[in-house]
Amino acid sequence: MIIIFDLNSTNMKRLFSLLMVITLITACTDFTTDKELMTGLKEDIGYLASDDLEGRAIGTDGEVLAARYIADKFKEIGLVPKGTDRYFQVFKVNKSTNPHEEAVIGTDGDGVTGRNVVGFIDNGAPYTIALGAHYDHLGYGNEGSLYRGEDAAIHNGADDNASGTAALIQLAKILSGKKSNYNYLFMAFSGEENGLWGSNYYSKNSTVAVDSINFMINMDMVGRMKEDKSLAINGVGTSPAWPAAVETANTDSLKIVTSESGVGPSDHTSFYLQDIPVLHLFTGQHPDYHRPSDDSDKINYEGMVKVIRYIERLIDELDSEEKLAFTATKDDSGSSPRFTVSLGVVPDYLYDGEGMRIDGVTEGKPAAAAGMEKGDIVMRLGDSTIVDMMGYMRALSAFELGDETTVEFKRGEEVKLSKIKF
Repeated sequence: MIIIFDLNSTNMKRLFSLLMVITLITACTDFTTDKELMTGLKEDIGYLASDDLEGRAIGTDGEVLAARYIADKFKEIGLVPKGTDRYFQVFKVNKSTNPHEEAVIGTDGDGVTGRNVVGFIDNGAPYTIALGAHYDHLGYGNEGSLYRGEDAAIHNGADDNASGTAALIQLAKILSGKKSNYNYLFMAFSGEENGLWGSNYYSKNSTVAVDSINFMINMDMVGRMKEDKSLAINGVGTSPAWPAAVETANTDSLKIVTSESGVGPSDHTSFYLQDIPVLHLFTGQHPDYHRPSDDSDKINYEGMVKVIRYIERLIDELDSEEKLAFTATKDDSGSSPRFTVSLGVVPDYLYDGEGMRIDGVTEGKPAAAAGMEKGDIVMRLGDSTIVDMMGYMRALSAFELGDETTVEFKRGEEVKLSKIKF
């Protein structure tokens, strides 16, 4: 059957006008579907966390391959190169043999060579939103690994932090298709596992004006969202704008657990120390952390899509021409607790009740010897009552190797007391 339209009719003219409007809207609006995000995440993590990259340790061939992959993705998306050599910002680290001296990070010397990967979306705006994630991991283990096997094994770091890097790439796709009152800076850092080396170098040698950075969002370990949809957001005290925006953006019924500090063991710290408001998103610890078992088949890809959509809504919520005010948080004095001993547990960083809940126990350590298990809640360590994570850290920092004390913990409704020796 053939239908003949009268192209001169008033209704047809209106129809064509409507189609033109729809075409224009589609051209300047991102329509990346959740299914497309899922496909992209699986591809990116599948490559970055493959054995072929041998754990992506800074200064290795695997790190170079990972950096090239990210740069190729940035180019494919259409990001403007914003490194010092196209997408790359190369730096060198001379690590002191004296444990009391910090590594020297710069461009000179014969130290370890690392590279940040940096791309930019220029919307002609006065201010820029920075998004970052580290792409390096532990290689075959060495320092930082919690693996106790006899043979060396590749630490693929699917969650830590191929997950954050993959989320960074997918957000670049989404934001490249949106109009905004801000520019966007995308940074993939190396050397995070060794001491925030890459982000430290970038924050002090930024390829955009530091005072033009409105805020920085860091994604580190966002690939293992639990069934209760918990999402830790650290740094909400670094700007008075954060608390309301963090809550308003949560239209997906996530269980948001916040902390105020701008200082933490990840790359947002480097930007906080430059007086930039920061957030760090994190889906929680797990028994595979810093072990060879942190592989791509354990990633919660549906949960990752929720994290990405949350960040997208958060950015939309703050899409104004005003610059966020910066607020220093309480612990910027550098007086964080330092430890010479370990209880041998993985804390549950998403627990927001009283005490410190255990998310994993390491064999051969004091907690295991005391009969402690995953899910136990530490309520007291020695003479110190444990109210929260910071209280636990302060209590632990008071002990040295060889000290003996007691630990009080809850298992369900039962309170247990055990002796431990560090």
